[in-house]
Amino acid sequence: MDLKETYNKIALDWSKDHMNDDWWVKGTDKFISFLNPGSKILDVGCGPGNKADYFIKRGFSVVGIDFSENMIAIAKRDVPGGTFKVLDMRYADKLEGEFDAVFMQASLLHIPKKEAEGVVRGFVGKLSNGGFLYVAVKETKPGTEEEGIKTDDDYGYEYRRFFSYFTLDEIKLIFRNLGLSAVYEGVTPLGNTRWLEIVGKK
Repeated sequence: MDLKETYNKIALDWSKDHMNDDWWVKGTDKFISFLNPGSKILDVGCGPGNKADYFIKRGFSVVGIDFSENMIAIAKRDVPGGTFKVLDMRYADKLEGEFDAVFMQASLLHIPKKEAEGVVRGFVGKLSNGGFLYVAVKETKPGTEEEGIKTDDDYGYEYRRFFSYFTLDEIKLIFRNLGLSAVYEGVTPLGNTRWLEIVGKK
């Protein structure tokens, strides 16, 4: 299964389907409450750019990265105020400069758990001193696999994606190991999913 290929395939349907999501607003507003006006935010796994648009409308400068060329094409079309680049999140070292904040919403959950800390470390390295990092992942459900491939067919065709599921303590441990102090944590239920949101300060 090639996750990049999957997101290129579903990009248009996915972007329409998630246009009106709002589960993320409370935690995202908390994240931006820590930032200074005009802060530079890196949106990791930005998809079609709807969160980048949310930040830009609140006066922030945004660079969005995603490994899906089709997602980035939609973001460039729909969010002209942002800067968008095709880049796999495993290659944070290819990014130039520093950021005041890094936003990783529903992106780390596509990384195998054994690689998660290394991926986050790459973005901590791009964070200015005193900067903030936000992560949102899906919570592990008791008695279910902590990672695996999920098959969906809600767009009229079948597609498969890899997911990792975490506990809040696992994310907090990653933050501690990387020298981040947690300044916010929250749990947001959405259907049968619980989203874990945590903000750390460098």
